Amino acid sequence: MASAAEQLASNLNWGSIGRATELKKRLWFTVAALVVFRIGAYIPVPGVDPAALAEIFKQNAGGIAGLLDVFSGGSIGRMSVLALSIMPYISASIIMQILTTVVPSLEALKKEGEAGRKKINQYTRYGTVILATFQAYGIAVGLESQVAAAGPVVIDPGIFFRFVTIITLVGGTLFLMWLGEQITARGVGNGVSLIIFAGIVAALPDALVQTLELGRTGALSALFIIALVVGIVLVVAVVVFVETAQRRIVVQYPKRQVGNRMYGGEASHLPLKINTAGVIPPIFASSLLLFPATIASFQGNSGEPGWMQWMSTYLGHGQPLYLFAYIGLIVFFCFFYTTVVFNPTDTADNLKKNGGFIPGIRPGKNTAEYLEYILNRLTVIGALYLSAVCILPELLIARGGVPFYFGGTSLLIVVSVTLDTVTQVQAHLLAHQYEGLIKKARLRGKGR
Repeated sequence: MASAAEQLASNLNWGSIGRATELKKRLWFTVAALVVFRIGAYIPVPGVDPAALAEIFKQNAGGIAGLLDVFSGGSIGRMSVLALSIMPYISASIIMQILTTVVPSLEALKKEGEAGRKKINQYTRYGTVILATFQAYGIAVGLESQVAAAGPVVIDPGIFFRFVTIITLVGGTLFLMWLGEQITARGVGNGVSLIIFAGIVAALPDALVQTLELGRTGALSALFIIALVVGIVLVVAVVVFVETAQRRIVVQYPKRQVGNRMYGGEASHLPLKINTAGVIPPIFASSLLLFPATIASFQGNSGEPGWMQWMSTYLGHGQPLYLFAYIGLIVFFCFFYTTVVFNPTDTADNLKKNGGFIPGIRPGKNTAEYLEYILNRLTVIGALYLSAVCILPELLIARGGVPFYFGGTSLLIVVSVTLDTVTQVQAHLLAHQYEGLIKKARLRGKGR
C-alpha cells in the first residue's frame, strides 16, 4: 500500500509551479547566479596574450587542459579569472571525505553532528585555498615558459605576473565556492554541481555547430550524424535508468507496546544504488591517464625522455593501452570510493540500535556481511556500466572523428545534476502542494 507521501507525489501538479512563489524565487536566483558564473568565464587574467594562448592551448587540448576546460566551460582556454573553476574545492572535498575514514580524529569529528560538519567544511575551505594556490602558481610558471608562433604567452613575465595570477585565480575559485554555497542555500539544486553542469552545457552549442559544419562539408555523412544523435539519446536513457535504479533491501522493525498503544511492526527498505561511486572514478581515471600526455606536450619533443615519449604515444586517446588502463582504473576507483562512502558495519550497527533487521539475516556481523556481499555485486555492475559509458565516447572521438569532447564523465555529470535538480524542484512543489492542502483543511474547519 502506498504511503501518504507517495500518493501525494503521484498526484503532483507541475502546473502549480507558477503559483509556488518561493520556488520561483529560488529558480530565478539560480539562473542569475549561473549567468554571473558565465560572465566571469570571459574576464581574462591580466598579462596574457589571447592569440598566443589559443595557439598553445590548441596544441595541448588532448591532455588534462582539455578535460578541465570542459568542466570550466572554456575558462582555461581563455585563461579567465575563473580558470581553476570549482575543481580545487571538489578535490579538497574528496580528500577530506577519504581522510574522515582513515584518520580517527576526523572520523570522530564527523560523528559529532552539525558542529563536526561545520569544522570539516572549514578544513575543506582551507584545503581549497592551498590546492588552488599551488595550481595557480603552476599555471603562472607554465604560461611564462610557453612561446607560440604569435609570440610569448605572457607579455611581461616575472614575480609580479606570478603574484597577480595567483591572487586572481585563487580569488576566482573562492568566489565560485561562495557562489555554489549560495545556490545550494538560496536556489535549487547543489550549487557546485550546477556550476560544473553550466560549464559543460555551455560548450554544447559550439560542438553542435562543428558537427553540422562537418556534415555540410561532407567530412561526416548525414547517416553518421543521425546515428550519432540516436546513439546519444539511447546512452542518455541508459544513464538515467541506471542512475535512478536501486536495490531495495527490506528492513523490518519489530512491534513494541507503549502503554495501551502498539508501535512499530512496519517494513521499510534500505536503498543501495547501482552506481554508488558516482562520477568520481572516471574523473580520477581520466586525470591519472592524461598526466603523461600533458607533461610531454608542455615539455616539447626535444628534451623529453624516451619513456615519456612512449607513454605519451601509447596512452593517447583511442589507443588500446589507454582504453584498457582507463577501464582498469575505473573499476579500481569504483570499489575504492564505494568503500569510502558506504560502510556496511556502521549501517548494520545503526539498524541494530534502532531495532531494525533484515528478514532472514541475524543483526550485527551477519547483516554487515550480507550488505557487503550485495554491495560488491552492485559495484561490479556499476563498474561495467561506467566503463561502457566512458569508453564509448572515447571510441567516437578517436575512431569516428566526432569533433567535440562530450565524454562519459561529462555525460554522467549532466544527467546526474539534471536528475538531482528535478528531484529538488519536485520536492519544493510537493511542499507547496502540502501547504495548500493544510490551508484548505483549516478553512474547512473554521467553516464548520
